Amino acid sequence: MNLNMTPNADRIHIGIFGRRNAGKSSLINAITNQNIAIVSPVKGTTTDPVYKAMELLPLGPVMFVDTPGLDDEGELGALRIKKTNQVINKIDIALIVIDSETGKGEIEEALEEKLKAKKIPYLLVYNKSDLKALSGLSENEISVSAENLEGIEALKEHIAKKLKSTTPEFPIISDLIEPSDIVVLVTPIDESAPKGRIILPQQQTIREILDSHASAITCQVSELGGVLESLRRSPKMVITDSQAFGEVSKIVPREIPLSSFSILMARHKGELFHQLNGMKALENLKDGDKVLISEGCTHHRQCNDIGTVKIPYLIKDYTKTDVVFKFSSGSEFPEDLSKYSLIVHCGGCMLNEREMKYRIQTAKDQGVPITNYGMLLAKISGVLDRSLEIFN
Repeated sequence: MNLNMTPNADRIHIGIFGRRNAGKSSLINAITNQNIAIVSPVKGTTTDPVYKAMELLPLGPVMFVDTPGLDDEGELGALRIKKTNQVINKIDIALIVIDSETGKGEIEEALEEKLKAKKIPYLLVYNKSDLKALSGLSENEISVSAENLEGIEALKEHIAKKLKSTTPEFPIISDLIEPSDIVVLVTPIDESAPKGRIILPQQQTIREILDSHASAITCQVSELGGVLESLRRSPKMVITDSQAFGEVSKIVPREIPLSSFSILMARHKGELFHQLNGMKALENLKDGDKVLISEGCTHHRQCNDIGTVKIPYLIKDYTKTDVVFKFSSGSEFPEDLSKYSLIVHCGGCMLNEREMKYRIQTAKDQGVPITNYGMLLAKISGVLDRSLEIFN
């Protein structure tokens, strides 16, 4: 696989944090040996998190996130710091950049405590060693000079040691199939399908099937019956777009396992059975309850959009209640979830595992049920139990 084509959500996320002019942007440029970030003596040059995907040996595909200074000031500064804090929820490791001449202070210590609470590995990187050399550092500290490239290779090695493993606990599908198995993938092409391509979960599922030396047969709902009849042996399973659960379940014989891309992603990126437990809240919704529909990406909304149109309609029709819907997308996920009776989240294909699990944990901590698009659609279609049988 070409590492340059690795989806951003599958890359190791390395966050760069520190005060203004600590040398965060210079450090990224030194590590990558590229002029990725703008460097200036003017404080506050970086005003928004800057993402840069690249390959970094010996780690492989990574995503660097350069953030605004933690000591930013004023009303805009407070907003920038809020953006920086949001980055923490999606990184696999943090580099806290400290000016060697200034030293570590309360700001860095507060960030350390926050990272420890979230169980995120981090390194204290004392920059500008060319101006002030430091000694007696702990295993969690390193002295570098982004200006002279001193200590940069050692820093890369430290990062690699800190990251024991970034492989998700569960793959998408490879542990559920064997070589020579046939998997039928139902991918409707309608007004919500991206022009000229298929969506990321479908791409990733196909890739894992091929890597497992199994066969992927892809079709639309209208061709599914003919495809199944044409096969000399039954497929190992059928995986469908969740929106087609109702139609597909009527076509696929009961003895053939059936699930959805969204449910596979729930296991791959999140906590499948916690989200399954969250489904119970659907039965208890009442008039006036607030339901949050959350997506991990931002995209152009179609007239029949699944998140803002289809799911709200189906929930109201299923529960016979007049619930109130709120929406979030992309990196915006509410910190206060207490007003919601249920959260329905997308499969999270554009989020890395850490951010998806952060969102689930945030809901857990506040006692708010959270479930997944695929599970909700399977429940409403009457095939939820069947859709989970592939994991037995």
